[in-house]
Amino acid sequence: MRDTRAELLIEAETLVRSRGYAGFSYADLSAAVGIRKASIHHHFPTKADLAAALIAAYEARYAEAMASIRAEVPDGPGRIAAYGKLYLGGVEQGLGCLCAALAVEGEALPERLRADIVAFFRKHLAWLEEVLREGVADGTLRPGLDPAMQARATLATLEGALLMERLFASPAAFGDTLAALVGGLAAGSSPPSP
Repeated sequence: MRDTRAELLIEAETLVRSRGYAGFSYADLSAAVGIRKASIHHHFPTKADLAAALIAAYEARYAEAMASIRAEVPDGPGRIAAYGKLYLGGVEQGLGCLCAALAVEGEALPERLRADIVAFFRKHLAWLEEVLREGVADGTLRPGLDPAMQARATLATLEGALLMERLFASPAAFGDTLAALVGGLAAGSSPPSP
């Protein structure tokens, strides 16, 4: 049996990650899924409803992946590397991060979507900060690093690398950036020069 709602979410996510929120319409989604626009409105009365469902599904996938990383990867460098590899799929598919693609549109988005995006990134920053704090405590990450500041730097580096290497279609270069990031955080490395 066809799961139209799931198909709509899959296609809409691809459209947002490749074109942005303003860059697609229900007509585009209708053509991609092969149903009438009225049928889309049955599942998602407004575009904001659709985007909110996309963010919720995206956040749930990331939450599951991050929980798996915490459970399966024992050290700080390994956890940061595994987290960074979550972005690699976007580079390989030529797609940006859903929430970053939405965030670019900032004030043009409905307030509820901006709040959902902020919540998404705050969860990632909190997770990264905890991983970094644990890595410093267990000696696998460089002593003296500021977990809160480094969490922001890590997220910014990965989002920026995804954007740049998506443009250049270069998964290998993304891997090099990730390796440099992890190498700079590992115990025994020197802090970056200002």
